[in-house]
Parts: sequence; structure tokens; C-alpha cells
Amino acid sequence: MTTEGEELAGWARMLADGTRATVCLALLDGRAWTATELAKVAKVSRSTISEHLNMLVAGELLTEVRQGRHRYVKLAGPDTAELIEGLAALAPRRTEVVNSLSAVSRRDAFARARTCYDHLAGKLGVALADAMTERGLIDWSDGIALTPEGQAWLEDLGVEVESRRGRPAVRSCLDVTERRPHLAGAVGAALCAHALRHGWVTHLPGGRALKVHGAVQELGLPTGVVRSLRPG
Repeated sequence: MTTEGEELAGWARMLADGTRATVCLALLDGRAWTATELAKVAKVSRSTISEHLNMLVAGELLTEVRQGRHRYVKLAGPDTAELIEGLAALAPRRTEVVNSLSAVSRRDAFARARTCYDHLAGKLGVALADAMTERGLIDWSDGIALTPEGQAWLEDLGVEVESRRGRPAVRSCLDVTERRPHLAGAVGAALCAHALRHGWVTHLPGGRALKVHGAVQELGLPTGVVRSLRPG
């Protein structure tokens, strides 16, 4: 085995554990979490979660945020988030058994619209990527790129795209529920922030799911698509 192969295998082993994988999936909401919060999500002890977090931080999948005596952890960045979401989308899906109306509602809300780190995902995210493609705002002929028409559309909409070294303007991210790409990168993050700021989508309590409001049609989604994204 080559040195590169050993390094990749060692890195992959960080995610080859249910507790560490659960932690990374929880952190896809983009927030910084405490060890106590993550221990509750993973259903392990405080000492056990600390060992896992130390490994993930050392492996640079997570980064620490210190505020006074408090320690928080979050995903190392958008590239890490897109990797986690993509791996989750490729994993074999077992049929989920739900035995309560509330569980069905949570499952449907998660699939309908949610955040993936700092961009839109679920049916909403995929529909947005489709609509932008159909209108010629993004081009998939050589990877994925924002077209001049797409740049003009963002400016007309008042979307401010924050340029960050090392982060592409647009990037596709394989959606974990739709198994099709939604839009990530700086443009995806800017569209998500814009939609939240203007109240086109709002966070539902207790997770990454979003409530879709009719005004989200301003993103260029057909009326029928918007209706399908709202709870019946």
C-alpha cells in the first residue's frame, strides 16, 4: 500500500464509526455544538463523545470554537459538509419505519426543504438547481458554472455572493434524500442566506428542516413546484 493509500484509509476510518458519523451528520446544520449536545444526539456518555470529537478535530474534519471556558465544535468547512452529504447520499438506504404522525411529519419536512451546511437542500434545493438550469443561469456542459445570465439574475435579485479563497462560485452537492444534485458553493450559500433573510424559508425547530413560504417563488421556481413544497 502506498503512503497516500495509507493516509486515505486512515482518514476514512474516522467516519467508519456510527457515533462519529452521527456527529458529522448533526453538524450539517452549520452550527457550532457543545460536546454535551452531541452526546445526547449520539446517545453516548460525555467522556465517550469527547474521545470521538478529539479524533475528528485531530483529523481536521471538525474545528474547535472556544468562547471563554466553553468549547464548541463545528464542521471544518463547506467542503467537509458536501463530502458528508455526498457520502450519506451514496450509502444504501434502509426502509424507515415510522409509527407516529409526528415522525412522518418530521421525515417529510426534512425531505421537502432543509439546509445542508449553508445551502438549500431537499426537494427545494434540487428544484432550485433544476430551475436555474432550465433558465440558463447555470451551465453543466463542463462541470458546473454560473453563466453571465446567472450573474445578472443574482444582481437583479439583490443576492450578495461572498467570495472566499478556495471556495468555488458554484458546486454541485449530491442530495441525500433526492439522490440528485443541489447547488452548493458561494452562490448556493448566498441564495440560502437571501431566502432566510427575506423570510422565504424559515427554520423549523429541532433540526435542519425548513418551512417554505409562497414568496420563495421569487427564486424563480414555478408556482406548481412551490405549492408541492408546502405542507398539505
